[in-house]
Amino acid sequence: MAELIATFTFVFMGIGAVGAAVGAGLSLINPFDTAGLVVIALGHGLGIFLGIVVIGRITGAHLNPAVTIAAIVSGNIEIIRGFSFIVGQLGGAILASFLLDKIVWGIDNLGVHGLNVQSSDGLVIEVILTFILVFTIFATAIDKRGNAAWAPMAIGLVVFVDHLIAVPLTGASMNPARSLGPALIHGQWADHWVYWAGPIVGAIVAAVTYVLIFGTKDDQAKLGAINLSSD
Repeated sequence: MAELIATFTFVFMGIGAVGAAVGAGLSLINPFDTAGLVVIALGHGLGIFLGIVVIGRITGAHLNPAVTIAAIVSGNIEIIRGFSFIVGQLGGAILASFLLDKIVWGIDNLGVHGLNVQSSDGLVIEVILTFILVFTIFATAIDKRGNAAWAPMAIGLVVFVDHLIAVPLTGASMNPARSLGPALIHGQWADHWVYWAGPIVGAIVAAVTYVLIFGTKDDQAKLGAINLSSD
C-alpha cells in the first residue's frame, strides 16, 4: 500500500504537470520549449522527492519496478516482498493515469511516452538515464554508509535533470510503472517494450556496478543471492 500510494502521488504529479503545461498553452510540440520542459521536469522531480520523504521509512520508497528489480538482484530485498512492491507501483500508476484522464485533464494520450529517436537509440538513452538514477539511489539510500538525509534531494534532482535532457527524445521514463499507466489507459503501445527493457537493464547494471566497485564484502556476497522470504 505504501508503494501504491507513493507511486500514485508521483505519477499524478508528473503526468499532471504535463497536463498543466498543455492546459496552460505552453508549446510542447517538438522541439519542446524551455517553459514546458521545466514544468514537466519539476512535476516529476518533486513527485519523486515527496514520495521518498513520505514513505521512505516504510519501504525505502522505490516507486519504480526497475529499482525494485535492482534491489532484488543485489540481495537488498526478498523476491516475494519485491513482487508486492511492483504490484503496488503498477497499481498506483494505473490509478493515477485513470483519474487524470477521467476527472482532471481528459487530454488524449496525456503522459504517454513515445520515441523521437530510433528504438535502438531510445533503448540506450533509457539505459543511461536509469543507470544514473539507480546508481544515485544505491549511493545515497540503499548503501547504509551513504548520506540518507540527502537521498530525497539527490534522487529528485537526478529525475529533474534527466527529464530536461531526454523528454524531447524518449519522454525520460526510467520507470516502467510511469510508462505503463498512461499506455494502458490510452491504449498506446508503440515502442512500449523500450520503457521496460531500458530501465530494467540500466537499473541492474547500476546495481551490479555499485556493489562490485563500492560495496562491502557482505554486499558483494549478497549479489545475485535471491531470497524468497516475504518478511
